[in-house]
Amino acid sequence: MFALWYLTFAVDEIRKRLAWLFSSNKPAAPALDNKPANPAPGKESAPAPASAPAPKPAAVPAPKPDPPKPAPAVAKPTPVPVPATAPAPPKEEPAPKPKPEPVPAPVVAPPKPTPPPAKPSSPPKQADKMPIPLPKSLTEANTNGQNGNAANGGNVDELVFAGQQAEKVLPAAKEASNDFIKGETNAFIQSIKEAQQLGERKQDTMVDAAVLAKLEEGYAKLAASDSKSLLKKYLTKEVFDNLKNKVTPTFKSTLLDVIQSGLENHDSGVGIYAPDAEAYTVFADLFDPIIEDYHGGFKKTDKHPASSFGDVSTFGNVDPTNEYVISTRVRCGRSMQGYPFNPCLTEAQYKEMEGKVSSTLSGLDGELKGKFYPLTGMEKAVQQQLIDDHFLFKEGDRFLQAANACRFWPSGRGIYHNDAKTFLVWCNEEDHLRIISMQQGGDLGQIYKRLVTAVNEIEKRVPFSHDDRLGFLTFCPTNLGTTIRASVHIKVPKLASNKAKLEEVAAKYNLQVRGTRGEHTEAEGGVYDISNKRRMGLTEFEAVKEMYDGITELIKLEKSL
Repeated sequence: MFALWYLTFAVDEIRKRLAWLFSSNKPAAPALDNKPANPAPGKESAPAPASAPAPKPAAVPAPKPDPPKPAPAVAKPTPVPVPATAPAPPKEEPAPKPKPEPVPAPVVAPPKPTPPPAKPSSPPKQADKMPIPLPKSLTEANTNGQNGNAANGGNVDELVFAGQQAEKVLPAAKEASNDFIKGETNAFIQSIKEAQQLGERKQDTMVDAAVLAKLEEGYAKLAASDSKSLLKKYLTKEVFDNLKNKVTPTFKSTLLDVIQSGLENHDSGVGIYAPDAEAYTVFADLFDPIIEDYHGGFKKTDKHPASSFGDVSTFGNVDPTNEYVISTRVRCGRSMQGYPFNPCLTEAQYKEMEGKVSSTLSGLDGELKGKFYPLTGMEKAVQQQLIDDHFLFKEGDRFLQAANACRFWPSGRGIYHNDAKTFLVWCNEEDHLRIISMQQGGDLGQIYKRLVTAVNEIEKRVPFSHDDRLGFLTFCPTNLGTTIRASVHIKVPKLASNKAKLEEVAAKYNLQVRGTRGEHTEAEGGVYDISNKRRMGLTEFEAVKEMYDGITELIKLEKSL
């Protein structure tokens, strides 16, 4: 309201100033010339009495005397003005200053007395309220002696205050005044915009009361549970209080978006997801210790090395006799540059990404040539068969659903596979892209080479999100860095008879043991999914080599039992 009042006031003052500036009601020229106003030829008027008080309205006019002779006006009035001797008829030049003589008897003033002459150097009396100052641009062109003062007879202020016509200056003055009005208006509008932006920023940094209430309730339940998740381990009361009121700058994700899956699923191993890339920075007090714990000591001061797939011909077959390894798979996750992660994606963005992925993969040839199948419209029987073959991701994972990663299902989701079904791409499951190379047996070298070829070809067409410190960015912090997961489905019945012992040996080689169908599943028929655990702080080649070395040792140990 104050800003609106100020604009109204400023415009009103500017209007008054311009009306005053360009008004034609100037002081009379005779007064400026110090001559009698409207002199009558051949007649003389009475001299003006000194310090004569103004006549009262009720005064009775005296009889009209003989017309006195006019006295020449003095150039500079003195404290006691005196009448002058009768001069000759008025000329263009004023008469020289006469010597003072005795003051004659005062003559009664006429009914309408002539006002005293104005001082030649004094401007007209200004209004009680001084108009707003003129802008600098209105007078700066006339304050320099080399900018036309001689031609214009003085600067703009002198010309206007003296009542002279500044015909050559007025257009510039009007233009400057218009500029001033425009500048004031723009400044006022800008102040309103800044105030609105400030209010929006304040609103954007506020966490809704309902979200805070849900956070408090969920944290209390997690703290009282026997959860073994990394979320519970590192979400202390101090960290919780420090982060609960924060939001990410672009997508306004809250701490609840980060931890809600772990709050609802106390059996989670990790329990957190990044709703957008900025979450890794805003909620670093929680992400950094979890990343360090999971990725084997990758500290917040560490930097992920540059991507390197190494010599793809290094690896061979981990189980040449096909006695233990059923199948081998190497996959990596990628996020498409310019898009948030699943919880922040709109349905239109899902569809847009699906279209880009489909058109990109249709350009592959050779061993990678295949077809893209959208989940939308896919028959249930075909979908279930692909799931049973471990080719297609499942719908309805409770951990991803709790993290809001399954919205608009199945819109924007799909699978691409080559004719031999040894090369697959998942679109918008957990990450934007899951690029997979897999086949029966343990020929890791052949599988790894196919993956590297595919990743390089896709990256030529679709830019990937990458961070200098964290490496390739993904929805789950466990996949950061290389995002590489090299795994085998393996039967090791002697080691598996004591699962705790199996996990102990696997941890020694930085391996992770999962159920047959992956994370959060049980082993079926004694078949386990064992993979490299570390993905950060090492290159893609080094991550795959950890799995290669670890599986080789596990097979040796199984044979020795």
